[in-house]
Amino acid sequence: MTTKTVTLPITGMTCANCVSTVERNLKRLEGVETAAVNLASERAEVVYDADKLGQPEIIARIERAGYGVAQGEALLPIRHMADDSDARRLERALSALEGVTSAQVSLATEQATVSYIPTLLSQADLRRAVDEAGFEAIEVTGSSEDAEQAARDKEIAHQRHLLFTGLLFSVPLFVLSMSRDVVHNVEDLRNFLPGLYHWPYLDWVFLVLATPVQFYVGWQYYVGAYKALRNRSANMDVLIAMGSSVAYLYSLAVLLLDTFANYPLGHLYFETAAVIITLIILGKYLEARAKGRTSSAIKQLMGLQARTARVVRGGAERDVPVDDVRVGDNVIVRPGEKFPVDGVVIEGRSSVDESMLTGESLPVAKGPGDKVVGATLNKQGLLKFEATRVGRETALAQIVHLVQAAQGSKAPVQRLADQVSAIFVPAVIAIALVTFTGWMFFSGSYPANFLLQRALINAVAVLVIACPCALGLATPTAVMVGMGKGAEAGILFKNSEALERAGRIATVVLDKTGTITRGQPAVTDIVVDGWREGEDALLRLAASAEKGSEHPLGEAIVAAAGERGLALAAPAGFAAEAGHGVAATVDGRAVLVGSARMIAARGLALNGLEPVVQRLQAEAKTAMLAAVDGQVAGVIAVADTMKEGSAEAVAELRRMGLRVVMLTGDNRLTAEAIGRAAGVDEVVAEVLPGDKAEHVKRLQAGPAGARHAPTVAMVGDGINDAPALAQADVGIAIGTGTDVAMAAAPVTLISGDLRGVPRAIGLSRRIMRTIRQNLFWAFFYNVILIPAAALGFLSPILAAGAMAFSSIFVVSNSLRLRRHRLA
Repeated sequence: MTTKTVTLPITGMTCANCVSTVERNLKRLEGVETAAVNLASERAEVVYDADKLGQPEIIARIERAGYGVAQGEALLPIRHMADDSDARRLERALSALEGVTSAQVSLATEQATVSYIPTLLSQADLRRAVDEAGFEAIEVTGSSEDAEQAARDKEIAHQRHLLFTGLLFSVPLFVLSMSRDVVHNVEDLRNFLPGLYHWPYLDWVFLVLATPVQFYVGWQYYVGAYKALRNRSANMDVLIAMGSSVAYLYSLAVLLLDTFANYPLGHLYFETAAVIITLIILGKYLEARAKGRTSSAIKQLMGLQARTARVVRGGAERDVPVDDVRVGDNVIVRPGEKFPVDGVVIEGRSSVDESMLTGESLPVAKGPGDKVVGATLNKQGLLKFEATRVGRETALAQIVHLVQAAQGSKAPVQRLADQVSAIFVPAVIAIALVTFTGWMFFSGSYPANFLLQRALINAVAVLVIACPCALGLATPTAVMVGMGKGAEAGILFKNSEALERAGRIATVVLDKTGTITRGQPAVTDIVVDGWREGEDALLRLAASAEKGSEHPLGEAIVAAAGERGLALAAPAGFAAEAGHGVAATVDGRAVLVGSARMIAARGLALNGLEPVVQRLQAEAKTAMLAAVDGQVAGVIAVADTMKEGSAEAVAELRRMGLRVVMLTGDNRLTAEAIGRAAGVDEVVAEVLPGDKAEHVKRLQAGPAGARHAPTVAMVGDGINDAPALAQADVGIAIGTGTDVAMAAAPVTLISGDLRGVPRAIGLSRRIMRTIRQNLFWAFFYNVILIPAAALGFLSPILAAGAMAFSSIFVVSNSLRLRRHRLA
């Protein structure tokens, strides 16, 4: 029996009953000896038998009881990962740590994302575990982005130094070796250049040139191979170390036997060993530089933040580093400057360019009470605002965190590549052994030394042609570049699974209010027939009467008068009739604004305006009659108008082959009028908010007899349609603004522009197409070229070059997504 004690931080407890509930549930677990929960410290101490129970089961039981376990998250930059098998090995090592609840290691980002229980584990423990697994975790101090970038640049510089060293020795070695081979094969050259052909010390020169490449430039592969094998794993380093060592050690043995035992075995392959390592270093160097560009979008987002802020402290303005800004500080931003942090305007008016975060090009007017977002640009006036969110709480920091977390997640399409990568290196070593055996013993009756050379060289070719890196990079590099591209346009994917599902969407369900329409009533028509004073006079009187109303329709009329610059009068004798309208005296004139029923109840004639009212109602508008001094003067129509670009967005979705359905609680007449204007395929009206999820479920079932259920996306503002967003295969929250932390949907569009929906789906399709291209290349390359190497069609040098090119191709293909235009 192994007794262990763990202390877990509990969330969600509010009373003593919560304490007893958690304790009772924990004690029901087989293996738990005692469980004590403290409400004040919000911690549970559990003593249990580790032979019968593990921490995951304890945490699951707490969550099943309706509470949570507080977790920390560490984002650790990792160095010295060679390929995907290294990433998976490190992932296993971190996941095995006591206190780690999840660990994801991305080869593309060279980062480990670890969720852990802070009462059981610290980040120092995580870094120690990374070191013990044979890698290096960069300790983040100060600005994490600057520290990580400096470490990456240092690693690239080291690889560049090794590359130049390798070229310095490999190029002359290759030229001399190939020249001697040419001289050997051409009799006239043998006579013309006898010194090159017969010089007895030339082979020793080859050894001198090859040794620094083998054991200095290539030393990192020996170290990587040792660490992998020590952890009972195998990676790309094992293949490179084996392949180059076989060529080098065979050549060394031949040279020594020929020199000291006078036992010539034939050709030397020092140049093969050296060029293999140099070409691999070249490929890794170019790959590292290309991979650095896959995160350029995130780096650009990080670079948007202002470095300093002008704060008012002690009655004086002073510039401070942005990290020193505190919540509650008053910050001054002049025209042309960036907002350093998030806040609320307290003085001044201006327009702000928010395109760097939302993708919307038009500046947004800002005044007292309006929110401003860090990294956006003040265009015109001077503004003073109060800081409300600083540091990691700003919208920019949240966006960067969301995108980085999503980039590090694994897409379902990657599972096959992961399964293949798990057995790839052992399989390649087995194929190399079969290749050697086949050429050595079953390739005909040739001299033994010739058979040994051919068998070794072909086995080496198999070892160095194999490329697990391309398999490991195929998906994450495309996801990184694509998600970064989306973030630039205000499109955020919660994880890679959401990205993959978005590419399969067949039906798009649009909520009407706030999605297709603005969600705010506005005056659309003013009709005066026979009333001589005109539209503005009627609107002024009606707006003055509605001045005391809190009804949305009345507020729309007041807003329309304000847009026209009309000066309103103070109403007297204001009276509201619920559901019908208002009456007031304005400038001594009796004004009525209301429904046809209210006007009829007062016994007023419509003066021939009945057809106008019917026409406006058929257009899904609310027609309100305005009467002045006992005479009906005109009709004011109010409607929830369509957003600019909604019809264009629906047309684009249909052009993409998607079925578009509008879901609304409005009456059918109003809904169908909006549906016609937007151009949707189907209108589902008079749906209660609680029933929207059920309608989405019916759409997911598909038509009767359908072989495959369609993938359904639900687009809404996330306020009253959260259940429908959760029910859909892909929930798309639109118009969340920069408060992205509140958006729990798989896809979030910061802007309220509906055209972001086809952009998001189009981007997802493009990313998935790139992933499929990468995976096809990675599989095709290995399936075709490994047998070709085994059959003797590829020399080890060509094999090494092809291997280096394969990873570069995958990364470069993913980088093409940066040029993708979001229409």
